This record gives sequence, structure tokens and C-alpha cells, in this order.
Amino acid sequence: MKALPDSAADLIARLLKRRGVTRVFALCGGHIMPIWMRLDAEGIRIIDVRDERAAVHMAQAHSELTGELGVALVTAGPGMTNAITGIANAHVSRAPVLVISGGNPRPQENRGGLQDMDHTQLVRSITRYARTVRESSLVLQELDEAISRAFGEGSEPGPSYIDFPTDTLRAIVPKALQLEEHLSAKPRAVTLPNPAQVASAVDVLWSARRVLVISGRGARGAGPELVALLDRLGAVYLDTGESRGLVPDGHPSVVGAMRGAVMSDADVVLTVGRRLDFQLAYGSPAVFQTARFVRIGDAPSEMRDNRRGVVEILASPAQTLRAMVEHAGNRVSEVDRQWAAKLRAGHEQRAQKLQQSMATAPKGSDGKLHPNKVLSEIQKAIGNDSVVITDGGDFLAFARVGLNAPLMLDPGPFGCIGIGVPYGIAASLAFPDKPVVVATGDGAFGFNAIEVDTAVRHKAPLLIVVANNGAWQIEVHDQTVTHGKVVGTKLQVADYAGMARAFGMHAERVETEEQLGPAIQRALANRPALLDMVVTPEAISSDGKTGLAWVPDLQPLAAWDEAERKWRAS
Repeated sequence: MKALPDSAADLIARLLKRRGVTRVFALCGGHIMPIWMRLDAEGIRIIDVRDERAAVHMAQAHSELTGELGVALVTAGPGMTNAITGIANAHVSRAPVLVISGGNPRPQENRGGLQDMDHTQLVRSITRYARTVRESSLVLQELDEAISRAFGEGSEPGPSYIDFPTDTLRAIVPKALQLEEHLSAKPRAVTLPNPAQVASAVDVLWSARRVLVISGRGARGAGPELVALLDRLGAVYLDTGESRGLVPDGHPSVVGAMRGAVMSDADVVLTVGRRLDFQLAYGSPAVFQTARFVRIGDAPSEMRDNRRGVVEILASPAQTLRAMVEHAGNRVSEVDRQWAAKLRAGHEQRAQKLQQSMATAPKGSDGKLHPNKVLSEIQKAIGNDSVVITDGGDFLAFARVGLNAPLMLDPGPFGCIGIGVPYGIAASLAFPDKPVVVATGDGAFGFNAIEVDTAVRHKAPLLIVVANNGAWQIEVHDQTVTHGKVVGTKLQVADYAGMARAFGMHAERVETEEQLGPAIQRALANRPALLDMVVTPEAISSDGKTGLAWVPDLQPLAAWDEAERKWRAS
């Protein structure tokens, strides 16, 4: 049965188009076919994938990189359950994603029908909104509410889930109920900061000697304001995977290579849209010593988790940063410029040393490439206006410091490896004129390797670089050192280039330094492309050395865990 104009499915497609949605990431199925065909009728491009998890990952990457709503369309039952990992990842990352699904016609509900399941009960804890809409006249207002919740209106941003029985999708909605107020796009709410809190924050920051600024998800879109604050205040700055590239590496405040030293030395820490999660030692005094915190965020979880601030401002980060600079006026910051300059000099020295060591990284005794050599050649080839996705465990530890770009994404705080290929496809479709590179380990690649087919079919111009060492290498290292035995953590050194070529993708296997540079140039010229880089398992990553694999009790890293134990005992 066709879904006609003015049907609920038609209104869903029309609303999405009015909200600026130009592509939907999806996998087809009978329960959602009415929406599918009306999306096509409205000229919305469907990026059809091979697994629903990948569809949600793509929607998340689109959202995080563009600031727009990411939309995934998945069918009922296993289609929806396949999507749950993607939904959970978007939930932890606080990414505005809308997931739409379908369900059994109402007369067949709860009778043992094909793929009949109460989807909302499965995702309620990992979504901002989860509803089944059975009445066609409510479709527009429910969809409007789901989108508003995804953007964080009323709570924090994150995924919304909404589904519809198939007969509801085919039902005609009277013209009188197709209200413009539900169809039309809404301006994003901007929360202005309280002037008294702004004044308090300026007093704390401008009177401190050693100020550290850390940004996260909530700071996206506030790059110019953040740079202006750093310029006026003279503070030092650490980015995170949530906001990589927001402040250019050449800015004098950037001290990423001195991360450990500055975290323990700062007397005031300003967080901008950033949770104090495991990646920041939960803000523990064991690591941050006696530092006081100033917290700015547009979501409560970015202000009150683990450590309370002496000043906490729940407002738009861009507006708050701008207001702080304006309030400070000509006030002279008391930040110790020598302290900041010393950290910057240390950062530059370490960064330069890293670049040199990467460029000259020797091959292993097995004759295979060092991961750092691979990354050095990639960075040289992609230039300074690229999009980089890093994925994996062991290889991620090399890539997150070895690669740099104005736009970067990684598995995020959920540690959701396997995002590389889906994220890369979405990124290359959103930014077709930029080099988009996915740097992934072979284990992580396997999760969504089949999506190379999606990349080829949709001509997504990405380059996938697979670091192929035939192992879950962090775990192999931990088992070898801790247990003296390797169990279930070895993979094949498989022919991933051969696999990609089978799907029509340009692909090469690279095994020597002489092959490296030319292969990268050919791949960039023939995207979508895949390079199967055979790397040595002898290279031990920083994460492989930190105790991450054995999960310490109090902190994620062994050194932090020991510091936490000593602090608690004191």
C-alpha cells in the first residue's frame, strides 16, 4: 500500500525537510517503507547502510560535525535493536540525534506479529524522549517535541526515539490539523548568563595565578569566544576529544603535550561544556591538587558532575565567554605569564620531538611498519584543512596524538570502537571538498567493515587507513605482561585491501616505507579508498602501558589510581 500525500508518513518527511534535513541514514524494512518513500518524494537523500548501528553512528557524526540534527531511520524488531549501540553512544556523547522507527499495525499489536516489540521500553534510559505515536493527528506535534528534546530544550542534548505503527503512517491527517506551528523550524534557544555570576567568575579567574581552561562538547560553536578569552586572560588550554581543533594548535595557550603537569599545577580550572569524566580523572584532588573549579555549561551534567565549582554558570558557553571578556574590560589578569610561557615552551618542545620521532620511527624486528611512521606520512599528506576520525584501542592511542585537524572525532567517552567507517562516511558526505581520513585499528575496523559497500555506492570520498597488526593489541600486551599467556586476543593479519576491492573500492596493501607515501597519494586521488597498513605489533602504545586494560579500581589509569589511593589515605 502506498503512503499518500497528507498521510502521517508524508508529514514526517515534510517536517524533516522544513527543519533543514537533507539526508537520512537508514536501512529499509516494511514497517518504515511509508516514511522511506515519502522521504524520497520530498527530495531527502537516503544513505542506505548495511547495519542499523552504522546508520545511527552516521547520524551522530553528521550532528557533531555540522551542528545540525542527525536523523536515522531503522525498521522494527532487530532493526531497532541493532541501532541500540549507536543510540547509547549518542546518549553518552550528548549528540542531537533523531531515531525514527516503525511497528506493527495497531490491530496486530501484542499478538505475536512479525518483529512486534515495545521498542520504547528498550531505549527509554538512553534517550531524551521515547514515544510510540499511534494517533496520526499527533504525528507533527510529537515529532516536533522529539526534535526539541534532542537539541536539549528542557534537559541536555542527546538522542530522541520515536516510532509509529505502519497503519498510522498510512493514515491521512486532515488539513486542519497540519499546523504551521509544528512544521516550521524553530530558532535554537540561547540562555544568557546571569551578570552577577559572570562578575564572580571574572573575579576568580582574573585574580588567579595558574589558570587552566578545558573545553568539551558544549564549547563547539564558541571557538572565537574561547580564543578571545584565552587572549585576554593569558590562561593555558587543554582540548579534549569532544572539542578537538576548536583552538588552533599554534595558539600560545595550547599546552596539550604538558597535560599531566598542568593538571596538577593549576590553581583554577575553567571547564567549558566539559564533564569531569574518567578522561579527566573525575576532577579528583589526587590529580588536580588544590585547584578550584569554575564550571560553564549549557547542560547540568557539564556543571555539577564530580566537582562543584566556586562559580557555576548554566548558560550558552559562547554568550558566557563573551560576557566575561566584556565584563573584564581592561582589567589586568594576574595569571603568571612566565608559568604559561614555560608550559607552552615545553609543549612545543615535546610536540616537535614527537613529530621527529614519528617521521623516523623504525620498523619492527619483524620488518613491519611502525604505526607512528604511518601517521606521520598521513599527516604530511592531508594538510591543515581536513577532517580526521580516529578509531580503535591500541592504534587510537597513537593516532590521537599523531594526527591533527580542525575537525576531529573519536570513539568518545563511551569508548565505542567501530565508529570509524560510519563516522567517516557521514563526514565525507557533509564535507566533500575536504580530505576526510579514518585512522582505525584492524579490530575496530571489523565492527563496521561492511560499510565500505555503503561508501562505494554513495561515492563518499573518504580514505580509510587500517593499521593491521592482527591483534587486540592492548589486551595482548596486558595478557603477556600480567598473565604470561595470550588468550583469545589474536586476529588474522587479514587482507583488508582485498576485501575493499571486492566492493569496488580503490585499495592497496602497504608493507614497506617505500610504498607508504606513493600509496597515500594514490588513495587520496581515488577516494573512496582503503589502505591496509601492515604494522608491527612490537610497538607498544601509551594506553598499553597505563594499566587501562586491567581496569584499576579507583581511576582509569594506573598512575592516577595510585595517586587516588595515596590521597584518600592522607
